[in-house]
Amino acid sequence: MNEIYKVKTLNAPPRWTVEVPGSKSITNRALLMAALADVPVTLEGVLFSDDSRYFLQSLKSLGFHLDICEKERRVIVEGCGGCIPKAEGEIYVGSAGTAARFLTAMLGVSAGTYGILASEQMQKRPMRPLFEALISLGARIQWLGEEWHLPVSITGAATEASRKIAVVAGVSAGQSQEAAKMPETVTAKQLCLDISESTQFLSAFLLVSPMFSNGLRICITSEKKDGSYIRITRAMMREFGVSVDFRDGEYRIAPGAVYSRTAYQIEPDVSAACYFYGAAAITGGYARVKHVFYDSTQGDIKFLDVLRRMGCRVCEETEGISVTGPEPGCLRGIAVDMNDFSDQALTLAAVAPFADAPVEITHIAHIRQQESDRIHAIVSNLKRAGIFCEEYEDGVKIYPGQPKACQIDTYEDHRVAMAFSLLGLRTGGIVIENPGCCRKTFENYFELLDVLTEESEV
Repeated sequence: MNEIYKVKTLNAPPRWTVEVPGSKSITNRALLMAALADVPVTLEGVLFSDDSRYFLQSLKSLGFHLDICEKERRVIVEGCGGCIPKAEGEIYVGSAGTAARFLTAMLGVSAGTYGILASEQMQKRPMRPLFEALISLGARIQWLGEEWHLPVSITGAATEASRKIAVVAGVSAGQSQEAAKMPETVTAKQLCLDISESTQFLSAFLLVSPMFSNGLRICITSEKKDGSYIRITRAMMREFGVSVDFRDGEYRIAPGAVYSRTAYQIEPDVSAACYFYGAAAITGGYARVKHVFYDSTQGDIKFLDVLRRMGCRVCEETEGISVTGPEPGCLRGIAVDMNDFSDQALTLAAVAPFADAPVEITHIAHIRQQESDRIHAIVSNLKRAGIFCEEYEDGVKIYPGQPKACQIDTYEDHRVAMAFSLLGLRTGGIVIENPGCCRKTFENYFELLDVLTEESEV
C-alpha cells in the first residue's frame, strides 16, 4: 500500500451495505482456547490480519498443529488438552496486545522456558501487573530489554496446581499428556491482579485457567473490576464449556475445567463496523453491516446507542444493523462515558466536529497506553484539521467546526487511521499517513473505502 491515502469526498449521502472481517478480540481468544482444548477445534469466520497472524505463527512456533485456510476464513486447531507441545521455544507477538498478554500468561504457568519478542510499539505497552502475577505464581522472568516490559525470557511457574502443562521436547503431545501432569494440591491457586491499565491481564488468566487442575481464584485489587472485554472472555469460555463465577471482586474457576467445544463461529468485528456507521452519521447517509446484530457479545455495540442519542436512526434488519444519519447540521452534541467501549472514542472524535454542540468523551485514560496515546492522537489530529478541542487526563471535549484539509498522523495505530478517514468523507484534502497500519485488524479497509466511495459517485 502507498505511504499515504487520500480520502475521497462524498458528493451525496451514501447507501452502503458492507461486510467486515471477523473480530480480532474474539479470534485470538478462540485460538487460545482451541489450543488448550482437549479436542480438535474448527474455527469459522477467522480474522486474518497482522495481529491474528502473529498469534497463529506463535502457536505454530510452540508446536501446535494448525490447518489454516485464509480463503475460507477457517482454522482447525489440534488442541493438546492444556499441554504445550514444545518445552522450549521463541515467539514473536508483533504489536498484538492480545497475543502478548494471552500467550505470556500461558507460557508463564507452563513448565517450559520460552523467549517472547515483540515490536518496538508493543515493548512500550504495560505488562507489569501480568508479570507480577506470574512471578507470584512462581514464574522466573529474565528481562531482555526494559524491566517489566517485553522482550523477556520466561520460565513457567509449573505450580503444583497446574495441569498437563508442558511436553518434554521430542515427545509427542498425545504420548506425554499424562506424564506432563504436575502434582496436585487440594485448594485452588490464588493470585491478585490490578486491571486498571488493561483488562487483557484478567482475560489472559481467565483463558488459561483450565491449566490449573484444582481451579483458580483471581482477586481484583483495582477499582475497575469488570468490563466489556472481560464479559466477552467469560461468555466465550462458557461456550467452550468452562464457567467463571464473579462475585465480591473475585473471579473463580472450578477444578477440572476443560475446553471441549469442537466448532465455533467468530462474530464480525463490531469495532470495524462502527467506522461505516460513523460515516452514515456525518453524511446523512445509510450504512448496513451484514451479520452485525444486537446480540453481539462485543462492547462496541454500545456505540449504536451513542449514534441514536445524536439523532441517527438505528434499525436491526434481516441482514444486519443499519444506521441512517440525520440531515447534515442536525447531528446532536452529547457527553458520554466511553470506558466500556473505548475503542470507539476515536470514531466519535471524528464524528464530533459535525455535531451542533460540543461532544465530551470521558473515563478513557487507559487509551493513552494502547497502540498509541489515543487521547493525544485525537487532539493533535483535530487541531491539524482546525477543530478546537480541550484535552483532559481521562478524556476530551470537541467543539463543532468545519474541518480543513490536513495530513493525519496515525502514530502507527490502525484505529487512528480508520477513524480519521471519516473526516475526508465531508472535507477535501484529508490525507492518511501510513495507511498500511490497518493490517493489524482490517487489512483491506482502504481498498473497501475506495470501492464504496466510487460506487457513491455513480
